[in-house]
Amino acid sequence: MAETSASRPASTILLLRDGAAREVEIFMMVRHHQIEFNSGALVFPGGSVDAGDKEIVARADLYSGGEGLSESDRGFRIAAIRETFEESGILLARAKGTGTPIDARRAGEIADAHRVALNEHKISFLTILDDNGLQLALDTLVPYAHWITPEGMPKRFDTWFFLAAAPPDQLGAHDGRESTDSIWLSAREAVEGGESGRFKLPFPTTRNLIRLAKQPTVEDALAHAKGLSIVTVMPVMTKTETGRQLRIPREAGYDGEVFEVGAVG
Repeated sequence: MAETSASRPASTILLLRDGAAREVEIFMMVRHHQIEFNSGALVFPGGSVDAGDKEIVARADLYSGGEGLSESDRGFRIAAIRETFEESGILLARAKGTGTPIDARRAGEIADAHRVALNEHKISFLTILDDNGLQLALDTLVPYAHWITPEGMPKRFDTWFFLAAAPPDQLGAHDGRESTDSIWLSAREAVEGGESGRFKLPFPTTRNLIRLAKQPTVEDALAHAKGLSIVTVMPVMTKTETGRQLRIPREAGYDGEVFEVGAVG
């Protein structure tokens, strides 16, 4: 059996907007084919919690809505907002002092000025927040799921999934580095694309899209998420004659316990 590596803390955001025909649309990106993990996959923006996120945790003036959260929980949310800004340019933040959410024009100015340097590690997210008088809006994120990569996989993540309403008129654009394309589409369209081969969808992405597709509006989706009792999912993987089988807790709320998959992304 392969030696199990430790799982790295990570987080991701399902950015939502109301689409046509009472379907929620989600911002998703195609991972660059040269990326080591989930290359070529259609995914939500996100990534690992890093040391800089923990530095922001220690600066309570740089975020709002973190009351009652542990340092660890704040770190997951800060990482989710940072990664989403790095990968899409969408920024969930408020102006310090007024508490007013920043608008699309201001978010665009900040992205134009700093996003490339941030992705190239030439400036820290903490410095961007400090210099622009911003506070991250941690309370705009609603916990939706908690998945841990199966044991035996070479690269493992301990990932929190959050829902958030996309800020008005912040449309997002892929960075061209870690992702090569971006798209707003309904959960139904994404799942159908995975089934037809149009998209490569990781298993956790598929399960969360199927669950989200049941909610007709962003308001419904957020209300549903706030009522969830989140069960940690670490799939148990077994090889079968046709591919692989994954077993997850039925109480996690994914309409099943055993799933046949050709491969695990």
